[in-house]
Amino acid sequence: MDTFIAMYQNLGPALSLLVLFTFLLAGAVKGVIGLGLPTIAMGLLGLALPPAQAAALLIVPSTLTNLWQLATGGHLLGLLRRLAGMLLMIFVGTLVGSAWLGIDSGPWAVHALGGALLVYALYGLAGPGLRVAARWEWWLGPLCGLLTGVVTAATGVFVMPAVPYLQSLGLSRDEMVQALGLSFTVSTLALALGLAGQDALGSQALGASMLMLAPALLGMFFGQWLRQRISAALFKRCFFIGLALLGGHLLING
Repeated sequence: MDTFIAMYQNLGPALSLLVLFTFLLAGAVKGVIGLGLPTIAMGLLGLALPPAQAAALLIVPSTLTNLWQLATGGHLLGLLRRLAGMLLMIFVGTLVGSAWLGIDSGPWAVHALGGALLVYALYGLAGPGLRVAARWEWWLGPLCGLLTGVVTAATGVFVMPAVPYLQSLGLSRDEMVQALGLSFTVSTLALALGLAGQDALGSQALGASMLMLAPALLGMFFGQWLRQRISAALFKRCFFIGLALLGGHLLING
């Protein structure tokens, strides 16, 4: 049990409460719109923790919630065939990026995190509804996967450019939810290997991450309940506005 709580003892009560609140909120956002758990977690925790430490905390909640998400929908085999090149290059790009860049604890990493969040938020608010021709998928998918992997390795955020690319494929709602779960699962597992290679994912960090599974799931269940009672489109717009403000703050102030 000491392994599970050691990191929180070092963080102290105030930062431990921030971590708990962050995963409750991130789970709720994911429950409403189907994504956002690692993005919210990295953004809020980046205000107070080094990116490598924040990324380590999200490994278990992100992996298990995304496995849950990709297991539903009935399109897994078809999506695996269609997205194989992108998924492989996400994995390769994350490992290469981890060896090349790594989620350093220096100021540049926090600025990079803020920039990634801001770009994603602006795309979510005003991005064009792109559509990728089927004949381009064989090369554009792997390219987006490679870029996503490098961004993941540098910031812990794995939405750009993978999410816009997936949104451009004309997938049905169920296919999109499952494709996001698949992409995020591969990104999280690759990030875990990259962090382990940097000695940033020991037993203490994994234990601390495991404790955050419960608040993440609780928030996710609440978000699913809330989704039936609010406008998902309005909620998503508010999410991107908040994310833009948070990303801008991290980008400017580090």
